[in-house]
Amino acid sequence: METERASKSFKWFSNKGLRLSLHRRRSKSCSTSSSPNSPMSPCTPKKDGTKEDELREVFRCFDSDGDGRISALELRAYFGSIGEYMSHEEAQLAINDLDADQDNLLDFQDFLRLMKREANDNTDDLKMAFEMFEMEKGSGYITPKGLQRMLRRLGDAKSYDECVAMIQVFDIDGNGVLDFYEFNQMMA
Repeated sequence: METERASKSFKWFSNKGLRLSLHRRRSKSCSTSSSPNSPMSPCTPKKDGTKEDELREVFRCFDSDGDGRISALELRAYFGSIGEYMSHEEAQLAINDLDADQDNLLDFQDFLRLMKREANDNTDDLKMAFEMFEMEKGSGYITPKGLQRMLRRLGDAKSYDECVAMIQVFDIDGNGVLDFYEFNQMMA
C-alpha cells in the first residue's frame, strides 16, 4: 500500500515533466532580487559542483521561504510558475506520499529519493532505446550501420556516411561507435 501510494506520487511528478521543468527552472531566478544570468542566482547550478550540489540548488527553487522544506503551497507555486496546474489536494497527496518523517513537508532527503527514482527510470528508458540501435544485440555499442538501420525503420533514411558523421559528433573515445555512456551524453 505504501509503495503504491509513493508510486502514484512519483508518476504525478514524472507525468508533469519534472525533469524538463527542473532543467528550464535552473536557468531562471528563484527570487526577484537576482537576475537569471547572475552568478549569484540561486537556481543557476555551479559548473564545478557535484550532482547533489546541483540538486540542492534545484531544491531551493521549490523551497521559496528557505526553511529547508517544501510545503504543499510551495509545490503548487513551483508548478504554477512553469504553467502546470496542481490542486492543493494533489500537492498534499504528493507531499504525504513522499514524506519519510510524516511532517507534511518534503525535506532535501525526500527530494533526493524522488530524483534518484526518476533518474533510475530515465536510465532504464535510455537502455531500452540504446538496445534498439545496437546492430548486434548485446554488443554494447551502436555502429553506423545499426544507426542507419534504425533511422530507416523510423522513416528517416540516412546514408552510411551521414551516420558515420552523426556518430563522430558524440564519439568521445574516437573508436567510431557509440557506447552507452556516449549515447547517454548524446541524449542529455
